[in-house]
Amino acid sequence: MYSLTVRDHIMIAHSFRGEIFGLAQRVHGATYLIDATFQRTELDADGLVVDIGLANDTLRAVLAEFNFRNLDDEPAFAGRNTTTEFMARVVFDRLAAAIRDGRLGEGGRGLERLKVTLHESHIAWASYEGAL
Repeated sequence: MYSLTVRDHIMIAHSFRGEIFGLAQRVHGATYLIDATFQRTELDADGLVVDIGLANDTLRAVLAEFNFRNLDDEPAFAGRNTTTEFMARVVFDRLAAAIRDGRLGEGGRGLERLKVTLHESHIAWASYEGAL
């Protein structure tokens, strides 16, 4: 399986509900480093997994929806804890939709799997991976 990973980051604010989160129940900021790994069994006719420029642009566009936002104020997340794990799935779903919409060009149509990893620090991260 071939893979290509692009990376970007976002800065957000949010809070969590539940004693398990301790001080993180208060509004706090986070800077997530995000890796999106695109996978396919065979390379396309150009010898690529996917166009790296389109992959970068698409990841940046998806993340722009959250950058410099308080996720507690976003109606789509009402009543949810926007944990690192939860946000990995959100970014996965939005990137998968962009791929289905053709935003990664013809090369994107041959992608088989996607993995999104959100790094919340140099020692902790969460991922969501699935078929496309």
